[in-house]
Amino acid sequence: MLTRQLVSYCGSPKAFFETPLSRLETIPGIGPAALKAFKSREEALRKAEEVLQQAEKYDAQILFYTHPDYPKRLKQIADAPTLLFYKGNASLNHPKTISIVGTRKLTRYGEAVTEKIVHDLQKHDPLIISGLAYGIDIVAHRSALKYGLQTIGTIASGLDMIYPSAHQKTAEQMLEQGGLLSEKIFGVELHPQFFPARNRIIAGLADCTIIVEGALKSGSLITAEIAYGYNKEVMAVPGNITSEVSGGTNYLIKTQQAVPYTCIEDLEALLNWDGLLQPPQLGLFSTSPAKPNRPTQYDPKDFSQEEWAIIEVLQQTNDELIDNISWKAQIPINQIASLLLNLEFNGVVKSLPGKKFRLL
Repeated sequence: MLTRQLVSYCGSPKAFFETPLSRLETIPGIGPAALKAFKSREEALRKAEEVLQQAEKYDAQILFYTHPDYPKRLKQIADAPTLLFYKGNASLNHPKTISIVGTRKLTRYGEAVTEKIVHDLQKHDPLIISGLAYGIDIVAHRSALKYGLQTIGTIASGLDMIYPSAHQKTAEQMLEQGGLLSEKIFGVELHPQFFPARNRIIAGLADCTIIVEGALKSGSLITAEIAYGYNKEVMAVPGNITSEVSGGTNYLIKTQQAVPYTCIEDLEALLNWDGLLQPPQLGLFSTSPAKPNRPTQYDPKDFSQEEWAIIEVLQQTNDELIDNISWKAQIPINQIASLLLNLEFNGVVKSLPGKKFRLL
């Protein structure tokens, strides 16, 4: 958030390096203490040059959050990574994205269900996202490759190291039919705490996260809880009540944090992929309030480039803080207020308490 705050107020990363420290200290939420790490900006630029050289060496793309190829779904969450490293040929802004995750100790049932989910998704041609881990994750990736779907492996290490190494061959195939994504720089030592952080990217990238199998205390349930906290759709496959690895999925369904996945039609109805004109109604297992329809259709030609960027941000959420609109739309904070005021005068947005705005 610190980086986004600085870029938002300065207008661009380049402008940050040209702004005197005395002015940076006046930015709300920054102050002298937070700027200690930036006093040697020449050293920061030198380190950045090293990372650029490593990215070139490993044929990786660096995606700063202002980059046009940065995942738009991920940008909408507050703790999205400022920087991503990516290798592959799939668009991270694919029209339809599904995350499939689960236990490393999968059963034959979990393996069969995972492959069936991916098989049944073929007609929608979604991007399949998972974590390249043992168990459900690798079955999801390999099933996507088998059925001709692009698949992204979101990993906890840098792109210079595939973990686990047993999945190296699959990872190489994914570079030709999807890709690999990480927020970690090259050469970083892998730590256990990286995996929960990685899970937020898996959840943030997807329209819906499907948990196939998972114990009550497992990484897949962490991913489900993160997705639920992001107000994303979550589905869980019901399992045998005597099976430990179905304990987590059954719990998610019982506590209404997940919609049961029993067939592809469940997913189609939840995401409105079945061609219905109206979104699905709240049901017994709904995870979030129904998303209101927006009857007003806006034409980009009626607005300036900056105004349209604001509208696109607000189309993704019910309401948004002005600071978040600024960094998501990549418009300096000193310009955003007047743009929002003009849109409000024209009956496009409405101001709300707490410096929030909503699209009408």
